[in-house]
Amino acid sequence: MPRQQPAAQRPVRRRSYDQFCAAARALDQVGDRWTLLIVRELLGGPRRYTDLHADLPGVSTDVLASRLKDMEQGGLAVRRRLPPPASASVYELTGRGHGLLPVLAALADWGAPALAERRPTDAVRAHWFALPLLRALAALTQDGILGVRLDEGEFHVRTGSGAAPGSGGEPYGFGPAEHADARITLDSALCLELVSGRVTLAEAVKDGRIEVTGEGALAVELRGA
Repeated sequence: MPRQQPAAQRPVRRRSYDQFCAAARALDQVGDRWTLLIVRELLGGPRRYTDLHADLPGVSTDVLASRLKDMEQGGLAVRRRLPPPASASVYELTGRGHGLLPVLAALADWGAPALAERRPTDAVRAHWFALPLLRALAALTQDGILGVRLDEGEFHVRTGSGAAPGSGGEPYGFGPAEHADARITLDSALCLELVSGRVTLAEAVKDGRIEVTGEGALAVELRGA
């Protein structure tokens, strides 16, 4: 009689819809709670486990570790060691993981109307506005890095062809950009108006609701000159 394999060594079979359907197969990989939000964080660039945990309020350490492991096994993310002096491990998306950008952008567009009112229990991070804002910035033709300052903090986004899926770079990043080609200052309420289409970027700049700083081609385009 074959010896029974210890439970800790048995391969864990992930839950599956067991349907020969592309949508079902996709949900087999990213349909678990927290997985797409982890992708949202990693779209901004490589991140340490502690940074992910800090920017995913509500996730337990066990669940976060489990989801990251699933993402590694599914080919969505990899873990690598940064060279000295950092000497820290970070997680980053693979090409397949970056392919989820249009999926998350569509979800952000669809979910934007639900942000009409912020609940008292809602956490917020400035860079969470990056995904929905990308659509409003899609008309910009100049390639560059645009710094965005909100009351909640700062982040930066790529414009022009650099923001497109498959461009090879992260569509946005955390905190102020060291070398931004232009910077804009606005509030989260205006972000939501831009996302919903109630106002255009050009209108908001013209009305003075968006402050543009910088002298390069991207700043000139933002000002409509």
